[in-house]
Amino acid sequence: MEAKEKAEQLLLKFLKIDNNTKEWFNKYMAKQCALISVQEIINANPHSNPLNTDVYSTMAYWLEVKNEIEKL
Repeated sequence: MEAKEKAEQLLLKFLKIDNNTKEWFNKYMAKQCALISVQEIINANPHSNPLNTDVYSTMAYWLEVKNEIEKL
């Protein structure tokens, strides 16, 4: 999934949280929740590989998702 699509998907998930009501969060709050979530993923992502094993880092992707969320 492209970063822009993922950003939109995350924002939508936080705009409408299924809690058996018809309430929607406001866009600012949903955006902040999405940014916090992505930042947590970035923080948990391996930044380096000291053992020199094959570890695939998704850091660049999540940084791009964060950038796309900020644009929304």
